[in-house]
Amino acid sequence: MSRRPPAPVAARLSAATRDLPAPLAVLDLDAFDANAATLVGRSHGLPIRIATKSLRSRPLIERALRRGGFSGLMCYAVPEALWWARAGHTDLMVAYPSVDLPALTELASDPAVTAAVAVMVDSIEHVDFIARHVRGHEGLRVAVDVDASLRIGPAHLGVRRSPTRTPDQVEAVIRRAQERGLVVAGLMFYDAQIAGLPDSSPAVRQVKARSHRELLARRAEIVSAARALADLDFVNGGGTGSLHVTGLDPSLTELAAGSGLYAPTLFDGYDGLALEPAAFFATPVVRRPAAGFVTTYGGGYIASGPPGWSRVPTPLEEQGLELVRTEGTGEVQTPLRGDAADDLGLGDRIWFRHAKAGELAERFTEFALVAGEEVVGRAATYRGEGQCFG
Repeated sequence: MSRRPPAPVAARLSAATRDLPAPLAVLDLDAFDANAATLVGRSHGLPIRIATKSLRSRPLIERALRRGGFSGLMCYAVPEALWWARAGHTDLMVAYPSVDLPALTELASDPAVTAAVAVMVDSIEHVDFIARHVRGHEGLRVAVDVDASLRIGPAHLGVRRSPTRTPDQVEAVIRRAQERGLVVAGLMFYDAQIAGLPDSSPAVRQVKARSHRELLARRAEIVSAARALADLDFVNGGGTGSLHVTGLDPSLTELAAGSGLYAPTLFDGYDGLALEPAAFFATPVVRRPAAGFVTTYGGGYIASGPPGWSRVPTPLEEQGLELVRTEGTGEVQTPLRGDAADDLGLGDRIWFRHAKAGELAERFTEFALVAGEEVVGRAATYRGEGQCFG
């Protein structure tokens, strides 16, 4: 849900960016800051580690970090964590296991950087991989990714991440890591079936509530077992869509979120999650192929995940246009239809929202920063700083 009436958005953004060439990406700072306040207000006082993959813009990540309630970064690649550490950041966790041996070796070779970064492991196999292939791995800080999915009989509800799920399995990974000279610094539980699942039906709400209850009990057992073996710096859980429930778990020391700061379309369907769309992109009209149609340049920025229309960029509803289902959004052009098309001319802008958050930043080198009806600055994306971490 959005607290801002949708009607003026496209016209306001077009007016603010009239002197900038399109295609372009825009970040509404007022909405971004409002979303940051919303996320902190849902976190039950736990600090929120920022998921960098969901922003992919150093100035915007640092803007959020300067606010109360956000602390530390959840990176998605070891080279990315090295980049942030070299810039002076000291609380970095890589949320996905890595087999990037040059990056892991570079991390292990610098004590200052090693102290700032924890890398993820999810199995004895991965612990042994690091010990076998990374020179100087002794003292490397690691965290254990624990499967937080819900299992009902043979059904697996959630994402396919870690094979480590039970207290005994977590203990085994910790013991092997310590035997190999690694320092176990934390645990991570990502409840994708709560955080990443819109409240689309009563059945979905029941599954999410059941998963939360199951995780409360299982997390407590796992954290207790882990703390008996290791002095943990953090126990991480949650995401934008689950802060309000996951933050109630006393086993956790921190939460994680990022997408909610941009509020892409995949977060429109959550009960009580009042976020304001903050990230947009515009493409110019370049063709008028027939009455009731216009074609814009580019726009085919499809989001990752299960293929389908939920992963396609969405034109702002106020514009009176819709995608042509037989074409969708294209590599270099995107047709749209609607009565409003006949009132548009070449060069007019069509505004879209992306389905996911940070993936939009892979398409642009910067965001134009808008406050009210003015462009007040620029924020480079990772791409704009010459960085690509996959």
